[in-house]
Amino acid sequence: MASRIEDMETRIEKLLDIMRVPPGKKIDLQKDYDPGFTGKWVTKEEAEETLAKGVQLLAEMQDKLWAQNQYALLMILQALDAAGKDGAIKHVMSGVNPQGVDVHSFKGPSSEELDHDYLWRNFKTLPSRGRIGIFNRSYYEEVLVVRVHPEFLASQQLPPALKDKRIWRRRFEEINNFEKYLVDNGIIVVKIFLYVSKEVQKERFLERAMMPEKNWKFSVADMKERAHWDDYIAAYEDMFNHTSTEWAPWYIVPADHKWFTRLAVAAVLYNTMKNLNLAYPTVSEQQKQALLAAKDELEREDGGLKDKAVVKAETKAATDPQAPDASSAVTKGKAKKKGKKKNK
Repeated sequence: MASRIEDMETRIEKLLDIMRVPPGKKIDLQKDYDPGFTGKWVTKEEAEETLAKGVQLLAEMQDKLWAQNQYALLMILQALDAAGKDGAIKHVMSGVNPQGVDVHSFKGPSSEELDHDYLWRNFKTLPSRGRIGIFNRSYYEEVLVVRVHPEFLASQQLPPALKDKRIWRRRFEEINNFEKYLVDNGIIVVKIFLYVSKEVQKERFLERAMMPEKNWKFSVADMKERAHWDDYIAAYEDMFNHTSTEWAPWYIVPADHKWFTRLAVAAVLYNTMKNLNLAYPTVSEQQKQALLAAKDELEREDGGLKDKAVVKAETKAATDPQAPDASSAVTKGKAKKKGKKKNK
């Protein structure tokens, strides 16, 4: 069992090294990353089995995250249309407690949001300590969609002097500083880009158009954005080169094969949470004594007093790991009571 876990850890580390965008390194998205990559060390069946185990591990880690109440986790998901963001969230987060997870989808800004800075609507939905927050698209749209469609800047009511060519570099710097601030305050930022190829996107669009149960997913707007494919690839590439940092690196996840995509997303989350060394809070000696007192009071409510020897043995066992098992005292206590009945 231990060897299998070690093997899984090794595979995860290898996969993360492939997907991580090295901070400070200039990448070529189309040359350096393959949207159809699945790795030669895992099959679809193995991936699905590993994902199932990973979902259980994530649930355990989330429970500790909640109990410890020191960190929060913010997962940012960016992708071109039909890359599988919703499916990844659904499958990877299927085992966690929904009470500890918040998912926010950011579409075009409202008039109220346009009256604030571009980070405002994201800032007010950040996860609190102990929780996981998922941004389905995020403030990165401000250096992607707005860059591909610069006419959107007009609605942001910025002073004319700020609408120059340096705006994108300024926003990269602002975002990096914002994320550094979050991490320095215990909000861990996990950034994932689901990289789908143009060919597979076409297949998924056709599927949405032809299958009645998927018609609702089809959008004419998505088709219009597809016409800007090269512009988006260039915008994403520049974004990775300026915002993959030591404190919040980008992971480019291959998205042509959904079964691999989901495993890869789970691997990023698992590794991130594992490195936080999450643990349940320890209980002080005073709290232990209070728990024992409460336990004794509750047992009295159930119908009677326990033999003093049993209570004494259980108390000692709870506070002293070297003490003998209380079961012997229980047996002696029962025998003592039985002997008294016979004598009567």
